[in-house]
Amino acid sequence: MNGIKDYIPFIGQSGADELALLAEHLKDKKIRFFNSTAVGGGVAEILNRMMPLMRELNLEARWDVIKGGEQFFAVTKKFHNALHGRLEEITGRDFDVFMETGLRNAEEMDLSGDIMFVHDPQPIMLVDKKKSNKWIWRCHVDVSAPDERVWSFLREYILKYDASVFSAPSFSRVLPIRQFLVAPSIDPLSDKNRDLPEESVLAVLGKYGIYRDKPVITQISRFDRLKDPVGVIETYRLVKKHVDCQLVLAGGTAVDDPEGLQVLAEVRERAADDKDIHILLMPQNDIEVNALQRGSDIILQKSLKEGFGLTIAEALWKGKPVVASAVGGIPLQITHRYSGMLCHSIEGAAFAIKQLLQAPEYARKLGENGREHVRNNFLLTRHLKEYLLMFLCMEHGKDLNRLF
Repeated sequence: MNGIKDYIPFIGQSGADELALLAEHLKDKKIRFFNSTAVGGGVAEILNRMMPLMRELNLEARWDVIKGGEQFFAVTKKFHNALHGRLEEITGRDFDVFMETGLRNAEEMDLSGDIMFVHDPQPIMLVDKKKSNKWIWRCHVDVSAPDERVWSFLREYILKYDASVFSAPSFSRVLPIRQFLVAPSIDPLSDKNRDLPEESVLAVLGKYGIYRDKPVITQISRFDRLKDPVGVIETYRLVKKHVDCQLVLAGGTAVDDPEGLQVLAEVRERAADDKDIHILLMPQNDIEVNALQRGSDIILQKSLKEGFGLTIAEALWKGKPVVASAVGGIPLQITHRYSGMLCHSIEGAAFAIKQLLQAPEYARKLGENGREHVRNNFLLTRHLKEYLLMFLCMEHGKDLNRLF
């Protein structure tokens, strides 16, 4: 596992010293993290990489995952879609299932600690066991225009927290509690993002029958309707009329996303027998994801709704030209025509892809600009620093300046 010293090439010695200084002021504080899944999705990825760094900094950090059955995760998937503004049929029984599971977790889990950091709606009810400690709720999705019934239900719990965290100003809602803005991040040294030798990239492409005899367009994300995989296929078919290319749709499913296999079946049906469409249901294999991105000519992310969209940062870090929908946190990562191309429709995405395939030098420059943007704004060490500052704010409030 990588240590703080391994990040010095990205942040300098001064950056490493700053992390140590901040952590020193949190010594002996018990910091607890809670979410709904240990693997799959950006939250689990970030916590997997961040926990060892916090412990190296001598913080007493611990991460726990709540328990939930099939019904519970079906309900929380509905909640997720509804928070993004999608129309969902949510019944009284759905709310009952959510509360029953929430109460059970609150009763069964060890909730002792100084700072309790709860991620997303699934574990939100843990706050019912709040005592004199500090509680923070982090929302990773865009709730700027949610289903008001679901938001009103969750808001009753959010108001019990001491603070909330959003990934961008546009994601947030007006709340009477303290709010922090902290963008998520990628780890440049993780298997998903570290440099790979060319032979490793070719080996993974060959494993899945992907060859570079024609341009490779790739979207990597969970099989989720909000990621619009069917729209990705339609985009590819528009491009295919002008440029002979191939499409890779790769991703997996998560424990808390029961719709995944149903969406995968719809995608396979739409792809029919097109041999240039590669649909890959992959296990959790970060090196293979890394290789697929590095082996692609263009990365696509045609989401209809999006949280922050860390697959963008991952692709930009590899210097790849990216075409992505202008939704969620994607415009924070891509400046149109400078570090990537933003689109608003199937036709717009196809036009951008054609333009980049026909102008390789321009595509290369976009990739270079994108990598530098990620280096400056979206690496794990910046994320860790902002969490440490947030914890210090929660513990010391207005007296924070006196610490330094």
